[in-house]
Amino acid sequence: MKNTMIAGTILALAMLGGCQKTEPVGPAQKAGAAIDDAGAKVADKLQEGVDKADEAAKRLADKAKATGDQIDQAAQDASKGINKAQENVGKKVEEAGEKIQEAAKK
Repeated sequence: MKNTMIAGTILALAMLGGCQKTEPVGPAQKAGAAIDDAGAKVADKLQEGVDKADEAAKRLADKAKATGDQIDQAAQDASKGINKAQENVGKKVEEAGEKIQEAAKK
């Protein structure tokens, strides 16, 4: 009895599921769908442009940082060179001073 009742319920539900009315798509619905599709396409293209701009900005920032790092390194190298030159000049001045003192003693 239960099997017959279950089978009847399933059959009734299946029949009701198949009896849904489908309304024809009118011109307003078609136009709305076309507008929605066009809007989605524009949004997709816009997002692609934004993504490309973001990537370009990131690459530019990376290059700027690398350039800044190179400038910092060049400045450090120049500072070291200046310090070395100052040391050499100091030694030469000291040697010249010693020579002048030696010459004055004679």
